[in-house]
Amino acid sequence: MSGHNKWSSIKHKKGAADAKRGKIFSRISKEIIIAAKEGGGDPDLNARLRSAVAAAKAANMPNDNIDRAIKKGLGGGEGTQMDSLTYEGYAAGGVAVIVNCLSDNRNRTAADIRSFFTRHNCNLGNNGAVSWKFHRKARFVIEGPDADEEKLFNLLLEGGADVEDISVDDGVAEITAAPEAFSDILKILEENKIQATESTITLIPENTTVVSDINVARSVQKFLDALEDYDDAQEVVNDMELSDEVAEQLAAEEEE
Repeated sequence: MSGHNKWSSIKHKKGAADAKRGKIFSRISKEIIIAAKEGGGDPDLNARLRSAVAAAKAANMPNDNIDRAIKKGLGGGEGTQMDSLTYEGYAAGGVAVIVNCLSDNRNRTAADIRSFFTRHNCNLGNNGAVSWKFHRKARFVIEGPDADEEKLFNLLLEGGADVEDISVDDGVAEITAAPEAFSDILKILEENKIQATESTITLIPENTTVVSDINVARSVQKFLDALEDYDDAQEVVNDMELSDEVAEQLAAEEEE
């Protein structure tokens, strides 16, 4: 998973560099919506929702926005019922991409996603085209002094959490586990006052597609950025692993 972690770190740094309040709120709102939709609207009984609400408060999101997102996830509040939609396909270099959307208009979203794939010379496939390459996992990202592999390992081991992997790269720790372990891990982090900058249940590739051509990497990144900026997109995942040389080039370009 080292390649995937490397790409995640690059994307994380990029997000930290160019994040805007509205975009942060939009991303968190989507997580609140899907968490409420899947597990109910009570944060005390829904660990994923509790984590999303904590992230919202850390980002100073108004309580009205939080309540509105929860109601939307439950099918109430403003607007109509939101549907969960999934689209799969391939980007340049054979990179597998999955886009999970929340939409109040299935036809509009389908047309928009099709347009994204067409404009970026990517191939939209049928359901199941690439999803077999991914597994749903609980994922936590921790920064700062708490991003210590030994410390996190001991805390989670003592707490009885079933963790699959802990990795630390450039001051950013990533914890992955089975989805069923999400609540246990979150509880242990909360009890030890460790704030995760990201805590979600997401899709992670079993194997990666290595990209060693800088032009292909730029093309894929441009496509992924466009998808992530799309209002209906709730989650965009891929299996790209950058070669060390290409990763360094992209990181340097992001800092310019």
